[in-house]
Amino acid sequence: MILQRVVQLGLFLIALPGPLAIGSDRGDEAADRRFREDVAPLLQAKCLGCHNSNENQGRLSLENRQQLLAGGSSGPAVEPGSPSDSYLLDLVTPVDGKAEMPQGEPPLTVAELATLRRWLAEGAAWPEDVVLHEPQVRATDWWSLLPLSRPGIPALPASRRAWVRTPVDAFIAARHERENLQPAPEADRRTLIRRLSFDLVGLPPSPDDVDAFVADDNPQAYERLVDRLLDSPHYGERWARHWLDVVHFGETHGYDKDKLRLNAWPYRDYVIRSFNDDKPYGRFVAEQVAGDVLYPDTVDGIEALGFIAAGPWDFIGHAEVPETKIDGKVARHLDRDDMVANTINTFCSLTVHCAQCHNHKFDPIAQEDYYSLQAVFAALDRADKAYDVDPQTRRQRLELTAQKTELAARKQELEGRVTQLGGADLAALDTQIRQARQPPSERPPQHGYHSQIERSADAAKWVQIDLGESVAIERLTWVACYDDFNGIGAGFGYPVRFRIEVSGTPEFGPESVVVFDRTGADVPNPGTALQSADVGGKSARWVRFTATKLAPRQNDFIFALSELSVLDAAGKNQALGKPVAALDSIEAPIRWGRQNLVDGIFPGGTKSPEDLQTLQQRREELLQRVVEPAIRNELTQVAAKLGRVDADLKALPPQRVVFAGTVHTGSGAFTGTGASGGKPRPIHILNRGSVQSPGREVAPGSLSALGFSPSRFDSTLGQPEGTRRAALAEWLSHRENPLTWRSIVNRAWQFHFGRGLVDTPNDFGRMGQLPTHPELLEWLAVEFRDGGQSLKQLHRLLVTSAVYRQSAESPFAADQHQRDGDNESLWHANRRRLDAESIRDSLLAVSGRLDAKMGGPSFQDFVIEHPEHSPHFEYHLHDPEDPRSMRRSVYRFLVRSKQQPFMATLDCADPSMLVEKRNETITPLQALTLLNNQLTVVLAKHFAEQVSVEAQMPAEQVRTAFRTALSREPTAEESAALTEYVQQFGLANACRVILNLNEFVFVD
Repeated sequence: MILQRVVQLGLFLIALPGPLAIGSDRGDEAADRRFREDVAPLLQAKCLGCHNSNENQGRLSLENRQQLLAGGSSGPAVEPGSPSDSYLLDLVTPVDGKAEMPQGEPPLTVAELATLRRWLAEGAAWPEDVVLHEPQVRATDWWSLLPLSRPGIPALPASRRAWVRTPVDAFIAARHERENLQPAPEADRRTLIRRLSFDLVGLPPSPDDVDAFVADDNPQAYERLVDRLLDSPHYGERWARHWLDVVHFGETHGYDKDKLRLNAWPYRDYVIRSFNDDKPYGRFVAEQVAGDVLYPDTVDGIEALGFIAAGPWDFIGHAEVPETKIDGKVARHLDRDDMVANTINTFCSLTVHCAQCHNHKFDPIAQEDYYSLQAVFAALDRADKAYDVDPQTRRQRLELTAQKTELAARKQELEGRVTQLGGADLAALDTQIRQARQPPSERPPQHGYHSQIERSADAAKWVQIDLGESVAIERLTWVACYDDFNGIGAGFGYPVRFRIEVSGTPEFGPESVVVFDRTGADVPNPGTALQSADVGGKSARWVRFTATKLAPRQNDFIFALSELSVLDAAGKNQALGKPVAALDSIEAPIRWGRQNLVDGIFPGGTKSPEDLQTLQQRREELLQRVVEPAIRNELTQVAAKLGRVDADLKALPPQRVVFAGTVHTGSGAFTGTGASGGKPRPIHILNRGSVQSPGREVAPGSLSALGFSPSRFDSTLGQPEGTRRAALAEWLSHRENPLTWRSIVNRAWQFHFGRGLVDTPNDFGRMGQLPTHPELLEWLAVEFRDGGQSLKQLHRLLVTSAVYRQSAESPFAADQHQRDGDNESLWHANRRRLDAESIRDSLLAVSGRLDAKMGGPSFQDFVIEHPEHSPHFEYHLHDPEDPRSMRRSVYRFLVRSKQQPFMATLDCADPSMLVEKRNETITPLQALTLLNNQLTVVLAKHFAEQVSVEAQMPAEQVRTAFRTALSREPTAEESAALTEYVQQFGLANACRVILNLNEFVFVD
């Protein structure tokens, strides 16, 4: 087991669950003591990782004596008193140097085997109340978990001091001294301005900027260039791209239905704005976790919450599967897992998500820590969040919304009383009024009564209404059904022959009267046109509609009718809501049912059987009869106030929307916690990470291994959900949190030098790399934390150092490569290929097509097919000349399921993954892409047009193109060769050649 190897390496200490109890009935105190001191640690270290109650391989658990004696699927594990008959000893005893257990690990030592054999021979003593637990790493003496402490700047010999420009260099020079390495000389100014421009703004310098810098003899020329680039708005765009990689920001959901997130972009703009404003890093961290709580009156405090929702989201698991189902529970568990992993990876560089199924195997992170972090986000979902830009507008909206909630509750209470007093008559009138007010396009599907199915058309079917008392009937109206299922259409089930009767008894005996008869000949289907018959004031209590010849369906026959109205002399429908009986009926709500015949809802037309004004008048008359004036007056006043509040709300400026982590109130399966007032879901420790095996509930919290602040946020229990996130934000940004400050300075170092001081920027745990320059990392972390937490100043400190300014070429290379071929000691600059965004942006810049517009919705360099269901993103259909797509790549719409082929070939980050550092490959496909991609061909043409404006002669055109694309003059050989090429193949093709030079995509 990996666990065994880690123990053998001494990377962590295993702690038993307190002193083991003495007093087993299987042995004396000495035997119990030997178990506690020798056997228990051995079982716990070597066996318990795979044989416990949660992960019981072979159905064997070794947590307690009862489970040991019960054995597993192969029978009893031990035979007390008889080592030779104990299967456990057979499994761990090596044969020819190999043993079956522990799997994949070195076998037990001779001493360890002797300990087990003696224990078994003495009766396998094990105190009954002793339970072994899975090993948990307790040691917190790992470098990344220790408190920060500023180291002193190394003292250097005189021969090294002249090279030092900043304190950073002193640490590097001290290592050079120890390893007898000589730094490379400073790069030339053309290289430096190009390097700085790409590092700080992600764009190539203009020829004029290069000329000015090369000619500037001011001793502070380099520092002034750094300041100018840091002040550029493009700085935020450049650094934001790296940050968006780290937090796996994307603008589609991912998973099966990769639907678009059209409101994700405000978070991207927030990040760019924060970097340009040089926001203190502690606040930048806190805003992204709890900005709505800590900074509620700011736009940044809301838009920053896009961080929580930056990653993938399972649309099907949330929107189509309720939270009560197992798949719904799994989807929401994985959603919180992503929030936790993103938060701790990004800000603390720890793999806390490894503790989802068990205690972390290598770092002091318990399962309880992981689920306590889940509890912080337990009320949240990913959804669109509306917000106001102006704080005063926000306060007005909150006040008006509170008033609306109070008035709506009172109105509902009063309406409930009115409904109770109005009874069935009021309900029927309200149904008709609602229908009359609805345009046909907004009405729900209309159905009605449906008989059982018959094989013959001649089987008679009837349906009848009980009016409750004898009524003088003036007129009958009825409407056939409309069914949009499978194209059935209007008039569905309308009988071919039928009659209508009225009667004083429900049996319709001899005294019944036929008032409408169409049994003599087939009747054409009327569709959904209103049908009627005059009755002439005949009095009756029951009305029956009988189909004597049924309507054909497919290979069978039916009778269906949507609505039957019985109107008195005043035009009132006496049938509304009255009981309905039938010979037989298909009861399949909401589509079919007997009572649908008298619900006042029917298809066709723009109004109900009675005029809307008449219905409203009748409603008012009814209310005056049955509802006391005080209730009616108060209801009128409340409705009026509610109307004014609604009007005031509508008059406020429209809100913006950001896709963020938020309390969601939805419909269908995706309901969120808004319906319960945003109360956080209870979070339980899940055995083996399974939602079907919940353990005890946990409180919100953080990592218990770091003792600078309480790791459980008990004070937030019972408080609004945001207090949990605020507590976590405070914990993350706490000045004594060593992980936060080490993590960010390491990311900045990686950004400028191509490799971090810790080469696993998302894993500062025991499975990550050790720092190559630990004292420098500590000094930078403390300097950054205590020096204002300015990222711009951190960048400035790094790029003004002598180690940053080194050339990639070194006169000492032949010897020093043998001793430090990986350049871990930083004795020369690393050659680095531009990232995909910088290559694309450079193509746009040199061709004169770059649109410098900042912010706003992302541009789409694809055509979408089937956007409503499962979008297909067709990049090959996009027009490369589309001016909307000429913006910087940071504003490109990021799709998870199908990446942009041009960018993916150049190692663009996959937004479905946390990408702390990009792959940097060199492949033939990249060369082919840069040569033949439609975008490259188009921009090479525009590049040639730009060059033609500035130079007319081929040789001058070549010179201008070189200076623009490569920031240097061509050599005589290059000029001659390309001039001839221009004359033979044209300037556009020559520009295409220049854009495909290695020098265009590499920064030395």
